[in-house]
Order: sequence, then C-alpha cells, then structure tokens
Amino acid sequence: MGESWAQKRLGFQRAWGLTMGQGVTTAVVDSGADSGHPMLSGRVPDALDLTGTGKRDCVGHGTGVAALIGGRDLSAGEVPLSGVAPAVRLLIVKQQNADRDDGGGDRLPTAIRKAADAGAQVINVSIRTVPSPALLAAVHYAQGKDAVIVAAAGNAKKKNGDDGPAYPASYPGVLSVASLGTGGGRVESSSLQSRVDLGAPGQGVPVAWTGGGYKAGAEGTSYAAAFVSGVASLVRSYRPRLDQKQVVQRILATAEGNVGAGTGRGMVNPVQAVTAVVPDENAAPTVAPRPSASPARLAAPVPVDGRTRGISITVAAGALGTAGVAALAGVVVPLGRRRGWRPGRVVLSERPIEDDPVPEGPDRGTIGAPN
Repeated sequence: MGESWAQKRLGFQRAWGLTMGQGVTTAVVDSGADSGHPMLSGRVPDALDLTGTGKRDCVGHGTGVAALIGGRDLSAGEVPLSGVAPAVRLLIVKQQNADRDDGGGDRLPTAIRKAADAGAQVINVSIRTVPSPALLAAVHYAQGKDAVIVAAAGNAKKKNGDDGPAYPASYPGVLSVASLGTGGGRVESSSLQSRVDLGAPGQGVPVAWTGGGYKAGAEGTSYAAAFVSGVASLVRSYRPRLDQKQVVQRILATAEGNVGAGTGRGMVNPVQAVTAVVPDENAAPTVAPRPSASPARLAAPVPVDGRTRGISITVAAGALGTAGVAALAGVVVPLGRRRGWRPGRVVLSERPIEDDPVPEGPDRGTIGAPN
C-alpha cells in the first residue's frame, strides 16, 4: 500500500512542528476500536461501551475512523499512514455493534453526552440518523461544555438516491463534512440533502481496519469527518484559548473554497486552520509543547494541482516564535485566495471499496453504509 493520496493532499504533517494534538481529548462515537491495531496500540486508553457487547470493534468502521483522527505515525513504515493528530488522547465511545443496530439511534444522544462529560474537546460522529429532541438536546449539551462536534454529512443510497438530511450533521453549530474525491470535487455518494459546512477526502482512502489490517479504498463521509476531527484536534491543541465556536469558525474561514453543490466551504486546510490569522479572533495563540527533535515547519497551502508548486519554509524549532507564525500565515492566506483555492487532482491507483448499502429504518442510526 503506497502513500495515501488524502494524507498527501491535506499535508497535515506540515503542522506537526507546532502541534501533534497533545493535550486534547477527542471522542470517537462509533463501533468501538481495535486497541491492538498497530496504529492504535497504546492510543486508546479510554473506552466506553453503551451496547453491552464489549469494547471490541466487530465492524472495523470505528477502528478506521479513530486511526484517521489520532492513529500512530507509521509513515516511515511499510504502510505509510498516520492519523492527523497522532498525539491526541482518543476516547472511544462504542455506540453501535454493527453497520445497523436496533436502538443505535436512540443511544446516540447518550453517547454524545457521555463524551462531553468525559471531557472531550472534539466529538466525532461518523453516524447519520433522524432528528429528535433528545439528539438536539445532547448536541446543545456538548456544545455548552465547549466541545466541537464534527459529523458526517451522510451518503446517498445507491439504489434509491438521497433520502433526506443527516443528523446530527444538519444541526446548527455542528461541523458537517462532505466527501471530496481525488479530483477535488464532491464524491457522487456524498449527500446533497444535508447542510454541509466543508469537505475532506472521502474516496479511495486507505484506513486501518479491525484485526490489525487495512482497507485500501474506503469511501464515505464517515472518513471525511474523521479528517476534520483531526484538524479540530490540532487547532484545539495549538490554540487552547479558543472556544468551540471560534474553532469551528477558524476551520471554516481557512477552508479552500466551494467547488460545487454539497461542498460548503470546500476542502479543509489543516496547516492554515492551525496557523492563519483570522480577523476578529480575540484569543491569542499559545504554542503547545513541541515534540522533541522535530523542527517547526510552516508551509503555504498544499499544492492543489500538478501545475502549482508548493512553497514551504523550514525553520529550526528554537528560532520560530509565535509572531513569526502569525506573520507567515497572514501572507499565506491571501496568496491562496488570489489563486482561487483550486482543488487537488491526484490520481489514485487503488480501486475504491465502498461499504455495502443497507436499507434504513426511520429510527435507526447508521455507521458507514451509504444511506
């Protein structure tokens, strides 16, 4: 398995000289996680099981999502993958035990509340369900405890088309994430009915899978949401004085621009989300402890097509100050805007592997399957 096109496109490793997510707790509300997987070994000290089936991930979906957010950096190994924020503390909340589970949707509000009560600063919900007063109240509860909620915008059914907006993604204040493909546009399976804030790679994405293995070409807004949760973790680590609303606004303000219906602000930009100067943002940045022996590196946005050259600046860790970061970011954002934030075009060699569609009932939550 070669380097992930999504990992290369996002370029989140360029922010690691400033933060790798340390000091932040990010909850993964999903199907559990394989704590023995090479990308997650020692990375999931905390897990809650709401299903009564044990903490083990029997599906694989939760393992893949968790590893994209905060998996161990294996980029120098045979499988060159890494989570966006490999130093984040992962809190696993097992809310379902299969792609579909009776009562899964009913458990989602409880899962969100428990994640917030456990101190999660970012809550990833790669699940779609129908709206309910309990779910909305849980979202408000978590936001009131200063948690950033990131959710999948949902996948359209292959046979019957889109079947309505996804929740909690469509609630105000939740970062709703669409799937973008290797050409930079919306993936056909990504919902057009949900409210969408921005996008992230959600097609042909290599992900960790249960049993210590990998899935070479996963597709869906579940994985796109995971990338954005990783970015939110980096921002919360590097800028701990920002509240959840400011973090959301920063991520949206630094996204790369709309590329069509159902894409919101366009592709998330990890480096700019961490470093950019955002107008009217009251809190000053506080530099998180840097990993030892890792130089601080800043860069212009990741190259967005084969004709655009990336501009990177490498500075020794001891010489880079907060003022320098702000000044550089202030230059980088206008440069990107002037060139129109053109989406990336990366050719993927692996054939996409999609989750099998399963008919959805009106009161059931869905993990990963196009719906």
